[in-house]
Formats: sequence, C-alpha cells, structure tokens
Amino acid sequence: MNTDSSYEPEMVDPDDTRPILIIPYMWIGDFVRGHTVVRVLKQRWPNRPVDLLVTTLCAPLVDYMPGVRAGVVWDLPRSRLALAQQWGLARRLRARGYGTALVLPRTWKSAIAPTLAGIPERVGFVGEARFGLINRWRWGERALPRMIDRKASLALPAGAARPPEWPAPQLRVSGEDVARWRQAQGLGTGPAVALAPGAVGPSKRWSYFAEAARGLAERGIDIWVVGGPKEKALATDIVATGGPRVRDLTGHDLRNGILAMAGATIAISNDSGLMHVAAALGTPTMGIFGPTSPYHWGPLNGLAATIQAKTPLPCQPCHRPVCTRNDHRCMKDIPAAEVMAIAERVLAEAGMRDAR
Repeated sequence: MNTDSSYEPEMVDPDDTRPILIIPYMWIGDFVRGHTVVRVLKQRWPNRPVDLLVTTLCAPLVDYMPGVRAGVVWDLPRSRLALAQQWGLARRLRARGYGTALVLPRTWKSAIAPTLAGIPERVGFVGEARFGLINRWRWGERALPRMIDRKASLALPAGAARPPEWPAPQLRVSGEDVARWRQAQGLGTGPAVALAPGAVGPSKRWSYFAEAARGLAERGIDIWVVGGPKEKALATDIVATGGPRVRDLTGHDLRNGILAMAGATIAISNDSGLMHVAAALGTPTMGIFGPTSPYHWGPLNGLAATIQAKTPLPCQPCHRPVCTRNDHRCMKDIPAAEVMAIAERVLAEAGMRDAR
C-alpha cells in the first residue's frame, strides 16, 4: 500500500525557476493520479512553478492540488486535430514562458500545442511517430507495469531508476469549505456514506448499490449518491429504493463531487474517477473491482477495502467496457450484504480514528 510516501530524488536543482507545463490525461481518475507527477517534479525542482493543462470538467481539481500554480483551462475536441484551437492554445502557452512540457499521453495530438508554443524541452515517450514534436525522447514505456509508472517516470532524469514507491496524489479541502457546503446542501453534520455508482463502461458498475443504500439507511446512516449527469438515472433508482435518508447529489459540477467526497465519513465506489478523488482526499474508500485489476488501476493512496468476487473468473481482468462473457458475474457475484458488512466495519474504524 502506498499512502503519503515520498522519496529522495537523485538530482535536486533549487536554482532552476523556469515554469513547467504538464499535459495530463484528462479522465478524472487519471488526472488525479497525475498529481504524483507534480510531487515528483517539486521534489526535483522545488522552485519551478508547475501548471497543468486542464479541461473544463477537471478544472475544479486543480484548486485542491498542493504544488500546482495554475490550471490552463482549454477544451480540445477529442475526435479531430482542431488546428485552429491548437494555435489558440499555443499562443496562450507561449505567453506563459514555459521551459519544459511533460507530455504524458503518447498521442501525436497532445504534443502539437507545446511545439507550436516553442516550449524548448518537450518530454514524452516515443509514440505515434512524434518526430519534431517531442525533442526529449524517453524509451521503454511498454516495460513499465502501470500507468502511474509510465507517467511519473517522465518527471525523473533520463535513465533514472524508478523509486520503490511513488509519492501518492493529494487533494486538500479545508474543513471550513466542507462545513459551508454541507450547510448549503442541507445535509446536517452527522456521518454519511458517499456512493459513486458510475464508471466509464457498464462492466465496471456494481449491480447492487440501491440495495446497499437501503440497508445502510435502515441502520440510520445518511447516504449521498455522487456522480455526474450520466449517473442521474442510477441516482434516481437508488434514492427511490433507499428512502428519505438517501440524497441525490449528482450534477454537472465536479466541485460538488469533490466536496461530497471530502465531507463523507467513508466512500463506496466502482473503479472510477471518484474513487481516486476520495482516496486522494484521505476519505476511507471502498473500491469495487470486477473487470479491472486493483494493482494496475487502484489509487496509490490505498483503499480501506478492496472488494472483488470471492471466486475469480478465468476472464478477469478483461478491462472491457462491456461484458461479453460470463454474464457480468465478476460484479453480480458481489452481494450487497457483503458490501454493507464491510462498510459498517470501515465506518467503525473511521469513528475510532476521528475520536483519537
């Protein structure tokens, strides 16, 4: 398990003050995990400001990331190069005077704006024949076992060995912000369980959130359903099943989800972006895994509980967004009663921790 680990970098240069830009992956979970890259850079170059390119969706996360100077908010379309928008972004980047860009995705498109902006050092792995776009090549990406190993390695000197542990991502929300948010939502001050029933692809969605919500609510626990607009239908079903103690907090603003995860006593989540948000906030988090591997995709912060079906299936992990074998048994074979029992244990442990 990796908690708030850190390491001593091989090279520390306090004299370099040139700003650094990180081009991250823009899925919520990957964006949160990218904070490890920020922490590695700040250990290596404590006086170089670090900015993140960010989409409108992920922009609220930047406000809670220690060590990040600013987010450069720019939405590029996913399905085309959009050269006019790339030029517009490049002009904005050029005005900020970056000395280095770390291009984490290995796509051609992700390296265009840093090149047009004339950023002198553009670091990235070989991929999609980005000759002339990346000028500080890194090799051996496929030999690295996890995405976090591939991303964070770009922040090390070329050829440097990976540390035994990477520093874990951090999101920090003040208690005052949480208290104001709870008051604005009319949520009171008691313990609550946050449920994150969404995920990219239906195969990663656990089948029994509604039953678990009802069972926990019957024990006198407040339940918050957290997610984006695509989870609205799931939230409606969970609220209808769970009763008056269950609140639908889904919506368009990710900041609302961040504050909910910060204010919850514990979180129960599929393998999703909100699982990484909750773990990076330090909220005890239960992660439910079926088609994906906790080793490869679990948060570096560690989980209060990693939940999987007791009997592994030969098709696991398949990493497919839609189940094509075994009738989704990797998720259907995790009963609600088991998750509720684990939740009660984690709640008790969280209560003992808060009492100390």
